[in-house]
Amino acid sequence: MSDILSSSVSESDLAFESALRPATLAEFVGQDNVSKQLGLLLKAASLQNRAPDHVLLAGPPGLGKTTLAMIIASEIGSGLRITSGPTIQHAGDLAAILSSLSAGEVLFIDEIHRMARPAEELLYLAMEDFRVDVMVGKGVGASSISLDLEPFTLVGATTRSGMLPNPLRDRFGYTANLEFYKHDDLATVLARAAKQLALGVEAQAIELIASRSRGTPRVANRLLRRVRDFALVDGASVISSDVALRALEVYEVDALGLDRLDKQILEALIHKFQGKPVGLSTLSVAIGEEPDTIESVVEPYLLREGLIQRTTKGRQATPLACRHLGAPEPS
Repeated sequence: MSDILSSSVSESDLAFESALRPATLAEFVGQDNVSKQLGLLLKAASLQNRAPDHVLLAGPPGLGKTTLAMIIASEIGSGLRITSGPTIQHAGDLAAILSSLSAGEVLFIDEIHRMARPAEELLYLAMEDFRVDVMVGKGVGASSISLDLEPFTLVGATTRSGMLPNPLRDRFGYTANLEFYKHDDLATVLARAAKQLALGVEAQAIELIASRSRGTPRVANRLLRRVRDFALVDGASVISSDVALRALEVYEVDALGLDRLDKQILEALIHKFQGKPVGLSTLSVAIGEEPDTIESVVEPYLLREGLIQRTTKGRQATPLACRHLGAPEPS
């Protein structure tokens, strides 16, 4: 998958994105309802002098879940502890993190749906009663010790909310379902980024990049970075729409924001499987990509744009996808 749209992020990407992150809800662009609801939740907690309710942020990658977690901590003037579900494989790992939290601190668990089950079960009690029961010793002599925790706010992020067990989902006081960004919001994100980076970018170029950013700020910022690099090498003093278009053609990002992997998936569905429904694992083997990447990173946008559909028998390209790629529609 191209580095522009991939879910994997390099250190330079992280530094670039970190420099562009808004620090407050007022600066956060898009997700208007979520911003308003979060603002009310944080204000109410402040007025009652308590830790805000636990927050679950759900949605496709790149829509601002990590940024919102940082903003929550910043808005309440608290510290932020960051970890991820895949790294928490034992209840003891989570107990160590929870017991070290200060009063009012925010714990952000990215990919919370990938936590090990024993850790999930420990988290139930911690979220509800601010307490954990730790087993000491082994075998017949094992005993349980109850540890009281300082009040904290858990912010969980997930791209697969359906994989969260109900007991865990129900313990979040507020769930925000983040949606793909509107074109105007993406243009605002790009204009803000260009200003922060002191880039000379024409309004038409901003509009062009926004139209190919898949409704995702992270993709928009990475495309801006690639266009900036192209302009630098090309010797352009200002990023015009022509410069942006040529740059996006080099990186194989088409008018719908589709890249090589997107087209590879659509072409496999249309040509290899002759437009018939295909299971995720079969599609994964056919194109040589991880199933999780297809399902979590690529598929949400293709579904939203009506280029594929999910049936009980598998994934299937739509007539719109055929027309976009110039392929005959299945009979």
